[in-house]
Amino acid sequence: MSKVRIISTLTAVFLFLVTLYSCEAQKAAASQKTGAQLWGENCIRCHNIPSPGDYNDVDWETIGLHMRIRANLTEDEIDKIVEFMKTVN
Repeated sequence: MSKVRIISTLTAVFLFLVTLYSCEAQKAAASQKTGAQLWGENCIRCHNIPSPGDYNDVDWETIGLHMRIRANLTEDEIDKIVEFMKTVN
């Protein structure tokens, strides 16, 4: 195996590990945020934030299922957001 190929392989492995660590750190940080924080940080990225009173509890659950996929949120994040929306509607 050539030195260039070894260096390329080691670089790829290093970048993979850095990315993996970064993702885990982001998940850990997100798990400590409240539903209100997650709602404010994620919902405003794509559209105006809806008023919690615009929808009932069942609607927020349905919206949560849709937005989990659409916004690439974790189950924990969307659960916190939906619970927050239900408590303030």
